[in-house]
Amino acid sequence: MLDTPVVLTIFNRSDLTKLVFQAIAQARPKRLFVLADGPRSPDEAELCARTRAVTETVDWDCDVKADFSEVNLGCRRRCASGFDWVFSQVDAAIFLDDDCVPDPTFFPFCEAMLEHYRDDMRVMMITGSNYLESWKADSQSYHFSYFGSPWGWASWRRAWKFYDVTMKSWGDEEIKARIRDVLADEECFVFQARRFDALYANPGDRHSWDLPWSFARLLQSGLTVVPAVNLISNRGCVGGGNALPPTHPIANLPTAPISYPIRFQVSVSVDRLYDQRHIRRFTARDQISSKPRVQSGTLYHRIARKLGRRLAHMLRGVGD
Repeated sequence: MLDTPVVLTIFNRSDLTKLVFQAIAQARPKRLFVLADGPRSPDEAELCARTRAVTETVDWDCDVKADFSEVNLGCRRRCASGFDWVFSQVDAAIFLDDDCVPDPTFFPFCEAMLEHYRDDMRVMMITGSNYLESWKADSQSYHFSYFGSPWGWASWRRAWKFYDVTMKSWGDEEIKARIRDVLADEECFVFQARRFDALYANPGDRHSWDLPWSFARLLQSGLTVVPAVNLISNRGCVGGGNALPPTHPIANLPTAPISYPIRFQVSVSVDRLYDQRHIRRFTARDQISSKPRVQSGTLYHRIARKLGRRLAHMLRGVGD
């Protein structure tokens, strides 16, 4: 059985929820938290009820707690309030959305990382997603990044306490300069700044809970543990989900089991080459440029033109 609590966030997709719930059932966590948003319309109420019913079929010894909203809060408020609720009761947890299907090794990997880095304040998150699918897997089990996908993740209360859903500090130019220094790569900074700018300018956004989480980690120079192979497949893009077209490079990524025993890193330091390739895969720009770096203003506009309107919308709604 899994000692670390698992948190499952659901809404109105019962078929996808069944896939994720089956994976959780195989891991047999001792504690399970289920978060659900309310329907957006009377017609959606039946879909939400059907999805919630999936999580009521626990057939192993498990303490289940549910936080079901009867009104629609939107993903941003529902996740932020729900995760606050979870961390008010536990010190650490593993999180899955209703469309993020994990490889079975995802759970013991998260549990091992949560224990190993429990008291290391430099590490703020563990992710199960590796957008490159494999990164130095022949020589390591994981690496550290300033980016971290929310498609299957884990963290501690001590890290989540820095979360601010409003991102109010982003309006401070000194804060922006600090994050630029943390990333120490103009392309990486422009990538995140553009996304933070868009969300900060739209406080009524109902979707992006995860960008404030990325911001909170960067503000603390917090690192994310990334597995050497991809452990999460986001199936929500199969039908052309709201955030990504199903043909995007990171949609429906295949998973692979992580090898055991885990090879723990001897140092805690960011892999900057991975970070650069990560954002280029995210923006569907896979090739590493050998051209000299240009000035930041020019680079900013080049990336903005490259992304286009559709991808710019995607960047506001998909976790890093």
